[in-house]
Amino acid sequence: MGYLENIKHPSDLKALPESVLPELAEEIRATLINTLSEENPHSVGGHLGPNLGVVELTLALHRVFDTPKDKIIFDVGHQGYVHKMLTGRAGKLNTIRQYEGLNGFLLRTESEHDCYGAGHAGTALSAALGLAVGRDRRGSDESVICVAGDGAFTCGVSFEALNNVAGSTKRLIVVLNDNEWSIARNVGAIADYFNKIATNPLYFRLHEKTAQIVERIGGQMARNLGKKVEEGIKGLVLQNVIFEELGLRYYGPIDGHDLPRLIRAFEFLKTQNSPVLLHVLTQKGRGYEPAMKRPDKFHGLGRFNHDTGETVPSATPTYSEIFGKTLAKFANDNPAICAITGAMPTGTGLVHFANEHPDRYYDVGIAEEHAAIFASGLAIQGFRPFVAIYSTFMQRAYDMIVHDIALQHLNVALCMDRAGLSGDDGPTHHGLFDISFLRSIPGLIHMQPKDEDEFVDMLWTILHHDGPSAIRYPRGTGTGVTPKETPRLLEIGKAEVVREGTDVAILGLGNMLELALAAACQLEERGISAAVINPRWIKPLDTDLIEQYARNVRVLCTVEDHVLTNGFGSAVLEHLADAGLSPAAVVRVGWPDAFIEHGSVSVLRKKHGITPEAIVEKIVPHFSESLQQP
Repeated sequence: MGYLENIKHPSDLKALPESVLPELAEEIRATLINTLSEENPHSVGGHLGPNLGVVELTLALHRVFDTPKDKIIFDVGHQGYVHKMLTGRAGKLNTIRQYEGLNGFLLRTESEHDCYGAGHAGTALSAALGLAVGRDRRGSDESVICVAGDGAFTCGVSFEALNNVAGSTKRLIVVLNDNEWSIARNVGAIADYFNKIATNPLYFRLHEKTAQIVERIGGQMARNLGKKVEEGIKGLVLQNVIFEELGLRYYGPIDGHDLPRLIRAFEFLKTQNSPVLLHVLTQKGRGYEPAMKRPDKFHGLGRFNHDTGETVPSATPTYSEIFGKTLAKFANDNPAICAITGAMPTGTGLVHFANEHPDRYYDVGIAEEHAAIFASGLAIQGFRPFVAIYSTFMQRAYDMIVHDIALQHLNVALCMDRAGLSGDDGPTHHGLFDISFLRSIPGLIHMQPKDEDEFVDMLWTILHHDGPSAIRYPRGTGTGVTPKETPRLLEIGKAEVVREGTDVAILGLGNMLELALAAACQLEERGISAAVINPRWIKPLDTDLIEQYARNVRVLCTVEDHVLTNGFGSAVLEHLADAGLSPAAVVRVGWPDAFIEHGSVSVLRKKHGITPEAIVEKIVPHFSESLQQP
């Protein structure tokens, strides 16, 4: 019988002999692999690699600290699966990322042990400092521990927090979980700096001597001597340790898979009355050969074969793949094209561009604000930067989009992958707000394609447009349409009538066109003639076409994969009001004014009324009861 099934609370972990913890660690790894792979028939995959890498680290944290009193924040929360297993949720792990199951990130409403929920990198240090200062002001004594991956230190907000730590609190533990990867391999001077520390053999040898002194002699004298030796090492070998300069005592690096050493380290750090940083070296994907070979692939993936680690390839390319390959093709003939991403070359498809045009590809790390301003500088120099960032992360660069790109009317293209519902990843990753935060910006055009062919046409149109632009496209595969060999320029602000009709006009934006067509067929069965329009343009709207239908149909219906508040339907309503036009009814279909939970796209669409049937139900009441019944 294993140990994991008997751990219902962190106190159960503390009751185990330390000698059995390595066995528990391997049991946890096996459970993670089995649960996220095809061995679990209900699996939708998940963040396997990051969690295999933090097994010992999480065990040591819960061995020494006492949640929920002590506060442990993970940056990012996708490395919190082991934390969930040790805090009473191991029995529900097979539901992770499924509708009404465990969330793939930490969630305050899910457990009292999740003190802070976040799905975007770089937030934990600021949050932890806030918790520590709040503790100090309340006069309580709990420990606050921030576990931040090294990728989080490519995010500027992490350094904004570090700048405030020493002047704000005397007790904070920061754990730098250094595995050289965030989603892709970390890049830039910070990653090189961490690597310099981790690979310095002299530092390691002297550090080992310090540890031996403390262990053999013991007591305060040994600690003082050890501290002096450590300081001497840092001064001789590393010149300046940046964390020390910012007021945090630096310890490490230590092996993040050495449980006894981790436990002793946390027991020591728990007693310190100064902010400290422990540098821990871990291996992403540890214990599972396919994940160790491909840390980028196993950062987050769908169901996979347990033995080989392979996922089932899709016959239909994703929008991300089409984007990366199309941009690379355009760049063959246009030396001004360059591509920028924020630590997501594979997720955005730009790995294809990077392979063909490495000198014009820039991965800036998890630094969306910097990416936007960096693109502005390139545009001023006559280049055509395409900034590929998920919709949910693009919102972090909002000020730069307004102030640096749009205000200066620069030729920067914002390419927002994962626009719309992101399904299993949940509210931190749904791209449901970009229309609302972009459509108020003067001079910026914004579009969404109905299929892959139109997607390529839009990218071609962006390339030839003078001024800032944005394009949103969904996660995953499209309709299966193969783009034509030579793209065409689209007329800006002109929609496409896909189906004629006289009673209703349904505007299905982007991937919602399919639902609009299905709803039109159902309305036809009831004797209602429905036109279907592919809007293409969120900004500027095809106002002539909208006005034409508003004058002639009884119901105008908009359907969008976005929140209704300030979305595409709102833009249509605003224009009709300004034009003094009012059809019998304007029906808007989209996501409600709420943070949408995680679950499959089909389940969530059905729950929230974004289906052909729901569209029909909203339209039919505006017609006579004598209409033909299906």
